[in-house]
Amino acid sequence: MIADIIDKELLQDLDELLVTSRNIVITCHLSPDGDAMGSSLGLRRALWRMGKKAKVITPDTPPKYLTFLPGADEIVIYSRSEAYARKLLSNADLLFCLDYNEPKRIDHVEEAMMASPAKKVMIDHHLHPASFPDVLISHPEESSTCALVYKVLIALGLSDCIDELCAECLYTGMMTDTGNFSYNSNNPDLYETVADLIRRGINKDEIYRKVYFSNSLNRLRLNGYAILNNLTVYPDHRGALITLTRKELNEFHYQKGDTEDLVNRPLTMPDIVYSVFMREEEGYVKISTRSKGNFPVNLMCKENFNGGGHLNAAGGEFFGTMEQAISTLIEIMPKYDRYLPSADN
Repeated sequence: MIADIIDKELLQDLDELLVTSRNIVITCHLSPDGDAMGSSLGLRRALWRMGKKAKVITPDTPPKYLTFLPGADEIVIYSRSEAYARKLLSNADLLFCLDYNEPKRIDHVEEAMMASPAKKVMIDHHLHPASFPDVLISHPEESSTCALVYKVLIALGLSDCIDELCAECLYTGMMTDTGNFSYNSNNPDLYETVADLIRRGINKDEIYRKVYFSNSLNRLRLNGYAILNNLTVYPDHRGALITLTRKELNEFHYQKGDTEDLVNRPLTMPDIVYSVFMREEEGYVKISTRSKGNFPVNLMCKENFNGGGHLNAAGGEFFGTMEQAISTLIEIMPKYDRYLPSADN
């Protein structure tokens, strides 16, 4: 039996908002990943099954490898259709904030979202949620926002609204936010949820192929280049670093999502406990981190890279050059040696 974790008063408040709402907008964070896309499109599909209409707004263009998700072709991309997105936000009476814990995570959408007169509902699994939502459903112990959305729908008595298309979206987020169930995935509830989604008609093997077997030739070459030329191992700290400059990305005709999962590759080495990937963007360096066991990459990102996340999967940003970002990482590594497992483990 899946644990009943959602506060009853919050569920009642959300149920009342759903009953009275007419114009619903769903938002997710900048550079949406599988969990952001899956939770947003999955909730949209469930609302449609309820007889509601809802629009999903993303701050920027979703990665190509996730465009197979049902409803992805109807997403409103704020950076492309700002006037229309602003109109949707200003006319909304209910606004969902999915897979982000504070307004800055939606970047240039923040001002219009916060100015919207709509009641705001946050459903998220990141630590330290902001206090702006009218209904806050925050459970950092959940492996993904998709898993939490599923539990919310079940708790609201909306099981019938989770059809095969909704289930496909939700499963995609659960799979991608756990590295295909390789971390943050030791809760039996998660597999009961997966079993239920399979019963609702999803083909989990086909979803895996759509997500992970969608490489272009340029993407394969970019990842191979990064591992061959830009992978550095720090044996004393059991860490690894991969970097890609903007020039290198351009040489391989980088598209959003091309470096997804690259940060995980060094963790296939038994002696590596944590991995860092740095990608140069305009004006800053994007930081992605992953780890094994109890090594807290979220703490590393929070304390040094203006970010945060989960114990084994976190990210942040460094405002400076790539060289400065690398120097900062090398400088702070000894500070986190105390979290490394003992030599016998």
